[in-house]
Amino acid sequence: MPSSAPVSSPGTQSAAEAGSHGLHRQLRLRDLVLTQILCVVGSSWVGVAAGLGRAQTLTWIAAMLLFYVPMAASVICLNRQMPLEGGLYVWARTAFGDRGGFMTAWNLWVYGIAVIASILYAIPTEISYLIGPSAAWLPENHLASFAIVATLVAAITLAALYGLELGKWIHNIGGVSILLVYTTLILLPLWAYAHHQPIHYEPLPIQLPHISMVSLALFGQMLFGALCGLEYIAILAGESKDAARSIGQSVILASPAICAMFILGTSTVLAFSRNHIDFIAPIPQTLRYALGDRGLGNIVAILAILLVQFRLIAAASFLFTGVTRLPLAAGWDYLIPTWFTRLHPRRQTPTNAILFTCAIILLLLVLASIGVHAQEAFQVLENASITHYEIAYIAMFAIPLIGSQTLRTALPRWLRLTSITGLCATLFCFTVSAYPFVAVENPKAYAAKILGTTLLSNLIGLTFYHLRTHPTNTDK
Repeated sequence: MPSSAPVSSPGTQSAAEAGSHGLHRQLRLRDLVLTQILCVVGSSWVGVAAGLGRAQTLTWIAAMLLFYVPMAASVICLNRQMPLEGGLYVWARTAFGDRGGFMTAWNLWVYGIAVIASILYAIPTEISYLIGPSAAWLPENHLASFAIVATLVAAITLAALYGLELGKWIHNIGGVSILLVYTTLILLPLWAYAHHQPIHYEPLPIQLPHISMVSLALFGQMLFGALCGLEYIAILAGESKDAARSIGQSVILASPAICAMFILGTSTVLAFSRNHIDFIAPIPQTLRYALGDRGLGNIVAILAILLVQFRLIAAASFLFTGVTRLPLAAGWDYLIPTWFTRLHPRRQTPTNAILFTCAIILLLLVLASIGVHAQEAFQVLENASITHYEIAYIAMFAIPLIGSQTLRTALPRWLRLTSITGLCATLFCFTVSAYPFVAVENPKAYAAKILGTTLLSNLIGLTFYHLRTHPTNTDK
């Protein structure tokens, strides 16, 4: 029978355990639940799902059974065995050794950096839409746009330097914000009926999906892109109170709300879609269709759109926190220079890792603003970021199947079945992630860019690992 005791092996977890003891445990169960909702529930996925029409309910249910449930099971079980700072990095290193752990962390890190940069890069455009036609010039003014984005990067960096004592409140408010937005969205049909608006609303429409390359690509987006993220909070296990229990509890408590928000939110988007769905901003579009641009409805719409923007900034802050902890954990294991492990003497935050991450993000944003070719490269990196995340998930689902014997023995046997399901779902998503569900000039070229960027990035990471672990380069 599997053992319930945490896995412990000399030279594998001792560094992470010792390092975690120096961190301030700021995150309580409430913080973890709200952060799970913040991290998983995005604002665009209800538009992607609405593209499937009345088949959205069965498609969401299938995605949740094939991916979300296996993900939740893996996070709960693996975190219970290894509730350590670094999360999936530590799990993969325990299962596959230094190289496997480093490459898992590398893919998580590249994903996080690219997503943070893309979120912040879009903020000036979002602001211009919020203000209206008078601000249409803003996205095209590189100096003004970069000033806004740089200010946001500075604010996120300062919050990270201060620590989770402040950061958790930013993340909590972001979680509450997206909850309020989705509550408003789900209640919109009642507003419409009260104001005699002609809509056709079905809370749970049931229809089998039509099988095509587009529907499969949309399903792949929903399967992974919409539902991933439960494991990310485990990166902060060393800063969570009673992490072995509380992170698993946060998964259980947040999951019903997450699933309901996606399904019922998509039903509302369908009710107000008017045969045209904005895949980028479906919630603001739906709010405007339902509430109009005058009176109380206009005020509610503006407030909800503002909450969506704050959720994006809070999500960027949370992702930023996570990508600064990955170098910290890897540095404890001497896989990267120990310079990254230096903590602030009072706040116990990884100052060097935070400043390094800030510099990388600013560099990406500068490069994205200086020319057409740079913008294209930035867009490719952003689109390829999801494939990096999928590689990290492949590693997570592979742990109960081919990980170290000691770890596999400690995990429940049924986890192998859910892991096979989750692994197959992730491999499917990885296969279709290079297929665009929106029109592009050359789908084959698009796929080559996405997969080529992912391959190049991993070759860079693997080269760094081998250079770093060469006996003459080891920094201890």
